[in-house]
Amino acid sequence: MAPDTPAPPSSEEWSDRAVDAVDIVVDVVHDKVVRPALIAGRALVFGVVIALVSLAFFVLLAVAVVRLLDVYAFGGRVWASDALFGILLLGGGLALWSMRTRRGASGD
Repeated sequence: MAPDTPAPPSSEEWSDRAVDAVDIVVDVVHDKVVRPALIAGRALVFGVVIALVSLAFFVLLAVAVVRLLDVYAFGGRVWASDALFGILLLGGGLALWSMRTRRGASGD
């Protein structure tokens, strides 16, 4: 008696194996390429939107502070509210400037 030899795979089995292999390749490409690209794109778009909204907010806040100082603190003297706001911004800028680090400084 001849030992039982497995029958050659049918065309349905080959097509199932091919579909499974393609599915695995697509999943790997999606996980390694597409998902990081989507995350980077979202981060870029959200970063730009947040930056623009923040810029608009701070400009409107500065206008509101100058208007409030003009109307309630200095009684119509715009130069005084501009000067006070400028001094505040200058002080903040000098504080940030003093905290900076120099490029190429090697333990000086």
